[in-house]
Amino acid sequence: MLKVIQARIRQGYRTQPFPRRPPVLSDRYRGCPQITPGACPADCRACEAVCPTGALGRGGPDGTGALRIDLGRCIFCGRCESECAGGGVRFTGEYRMAVRERADLELSGERLKLAGALDRRLRRLFGRSLKLRQVSAGGCNACEADTNVLNTPAFDLGRFGIQFVASPRHADGLLVTGPVTCNMELALRKTLEAVPEPRLVIAVGACAISGGLYAGSDETCAGIPRDIPVDLYIPGCPPNPWTILDGLLRLLGRI
Repeated sequence: MLKVIQARIRQGYRTQPFPRRPPVLSDRYRGCPQITPGACPADCRACEAVCPTGALGRGGPDGTGALRIDLGRCIFCGRCESECAGGGVRFTGEYRMAVRERADLELSGERLKLAGALDRRLRRLFGRSLKLRQVSAGGCNACEADTNVLNTPAFDLGRFGIQFVASPRHADGLLVTGPVTCNMELALRKTLEAVPEPRLVIAVGACAISGGLYAGSDETCAGIPRDIPVDLYIPGCPPNPWTILDGLLRLLGRI
């Protein structure tokens, strides 16, 4: 026991001072993209052609107009930035990207409408104690790993009253990752039914939001089925742990 205490003193305080201070991210971190209107010719399709998920497109019905990017489909590979000679697409270091509505992930020059808090009744229920059941619905384990790391001392998810639980009957909501394969759809629905009302659904990662790279496959549902209401969308492939934590705290009205 004495050695444990000595090691704890030597290591010092490991938890980051978030949200009181913003996190320090690597220079290589690829965060929210920024679109500069008018930087590229209207007939240029270079960035659209290289996007592996079709996240980029023009706003007009005839395929013209302002360039738009769907963060729900974007896997943050950076190909569009490398291909765009006019500098119309640039990835920033912005980690805050969680939104409440699917349509808010459509970005065209303007700032994202970041997630707002739950209503007062739900904040009273979940604001200080939120239990989540994580469902990996066919994911590759990247989003799952970045969600799991929130339990480490640097992030310390528990200090905000947020915990992952083993049973959906003990949960206040689901945190879903993966494109929801056909084999996992029934399991997801049964897990959701086991969560008592009122309950939350949180989509983490491009796969859970839109199917990501697996959209269009006959073996997936292209993300969480549309008839299941989602309370929070956290884009990324995978989302940075700070992005996930920021979204959760915004949902609870803690930021």
